[in-house]
Amino acid sequence: MENNTLSQKGSVSDAVSGSSDRPFNRKMRRIITRFCRDEDGVITIFAVYMLLLIVAIGGFGVNLMHNEMVRTKVQSTLDRAILAAADLEQTLPADEVVEDYFAKAGMSQYLEGVQVTPGPALPTTYFRIVKATARTETPFLYMPWDYYRGITRTLPVVASGQAEEVINNVEISLVLDVSGSMNSNSRLYNLKIAAKEFIDQMLDNSRDDRLSISIIPYATQVSLPDEMIAEFNAQGTNPYSNCINFSGSDFNDRAVSTTAPFQRTMHFDPWSSNDGRDDDPVNLVSRPVCEERDSREILMLTDDRQKLKDYIDDLSARGNTSIDLGMKWGTALLDPAMRPVVNKMIGHGEVPSRFSLRPFAYDDLETLKVVVLMTDGQNTSQYYIEDDHRSGESDVFWNEQTEEYSIWNKRNGDSNDGLFYWVNNNLGRVHPKGIGHWDCGKEGLRGYPNDLDGDGIENEYFCYEVPNQDDNESGTAVNLSYPELWAYTSIRYNTEQNYYPWMNDSEARSQWRYGVYDTVGSGTKDNRTKVICDAAKTEQIVVYTIGFEAPSGGVSVLKDCASSPSHFFDVDGLEISNAFKSIAQQITQLRLTQ
Repeated sequence: MENNTLSQKGSVSDAVSGSSDRPFNRKMRRIITRFCRDEDGVITIFAVYMLLLIVAIGGFGVNLMHNEMVRTKVQSTLDRAILAAADLEQTLPADEVVEDYFAKAGMSQYLEGVQVTPGPALPTTYFRIVKATARTETPFLYMPWDYYRGITRTLPVVASGQAEEVINNVEISLVLDVSGSMNSNSRLYNLKIAAKEFIDQMLDNSRDDRLSISIIPYATQVSLPDEMIAEFNAQGTNPYSNCINFSGSDFNDRAVSTTAPFQRTMHFDPWSSNDGRDDDPVNLVSRPVCEERDSREILMLTDDRQKLKDYIDDLSARGNTSIDLGMKWGTALLDPAMRPVVNKMIGHGEVPSRFSLRPFAYDDLETLKVVVLMTDGQNTSQYYIEDDHRSGESDVFWNEQTEEYSIWNKRNGDSNDGLFYWVNNNLGRVHPKGIGHWDCGKEGLRGYPNDLDGDGIENEYFCYEVPNQDDNESGTAVNLSYPELWAYTSIRYNTEQNYYPWMNDSEARSQWRYGVYDTVGSGTKDNRTKVICDAAKTEQIVVYTIGFEAPSGGVSVLKDCASSPSHFFDVDGLEISNAFKSIAQQITQLRLTQ
């Protein structure tokens, strides 16, 4: 039994060690057992595995970064390509533009497709949509075991986008300075070229019923067409020209009320020494504050290219500068409160009927409202007739047949008090020259206040009968109302020719020049400009301003008025065309919609 046992043990040992040496077997068993029980080196194995995992994750991250870098480059190229292709001023086929961008970037093989949409039943110049897709892939650069297995791993790169240039409803007020300084340095000439190019650029990229343009020329005042001013409550007699005097509070409101009373500007000339009564034919004063010419009146809401360009060609320059009034009317023509006036103008055939809903509401998300305000100067004085010389009969009589003035002298205590001064004859008489053979029984006869009978009672009224022609009278003297006087005789002429000869010059200037009209100064007008500009911007009206060789005072006002610093342009000479072109491009700017 013992031998069998030993024999079995030897067989096991031999099987394990391949040797019959028993001590060696026992030693190997002890080594193997100790190795199996020993825990030294376990962390090293774990660290090796973790290092391999970190390397794998890091490699994957590097691959992702490489993939994103390629994707960003492809997407950037695609975005620039479709933006250029969607530009309405782009003359090349849109798909060729996109392909050219990718070719120059060395990515032609990535471009998968380009789709161009001109819009259903609409001209391609109205809007353009360009869609494009690019596709490629990047390899796993840092996963070497995949290559050992014969497998190539990649990450996809997909870039797509859509660019759309589209003009929805656009309302533009083009507010142009036509003051006298625009005659200098070919400014008016250059303005006309730039403004007409702007008209072409806007209309070329718009449907007929999408864009409306109003032109507001301004100098000392802003003139309105007859049909337009009839819709406002403008108070005061002036059958010759159509302007409104605004008070300071009116600039807080973007609209011009059709019911609130406004003072109508008198037709008068505070500057020249002109008298149009003795002209042949008779002429109105040469430099009125409120112009009566059609070419100086607002052109309201139109998209008639030729009408707009002809109007611009007819512009002339003279007068002071009232940026505040130009901006006031430019804003008012974008305000929904102007809609009833627009519809009245449609009825007169002055505005296309398709604009009957304009100006659109401020919260209409499909409508862009824009003011383009241009000046070559800065605010200067605005003139207006004071209340006591706006209505009623003046002291001036005019004999149209002999073309002579007679002036009623009502200065108390003067030696000629109660007499009429015959200007041409340098005489004082009890009646105006040309009143003729009137007697007290003549119906409608008017007497004149005086104290000729010496009873000490002033302001008695007498009717005069002139029995002879000793003073070589002829014609009929007519008492001029103040509106009639100022319309044909400048304030300066009236002062110097009708009052200087028999009044102290200083007294005449004080009473009949500076006492007849007053002014709104530049500082007040600068503040009014700021107020109306802020009111416009509050309702998201986009305000572009152009300083055309303007002084620092004007530049400061324009910068403050603009929607942002980038909306202000300071230009000289032919640069004004670049300013208008840039504004037109911004109005029709491309929009990356996806």
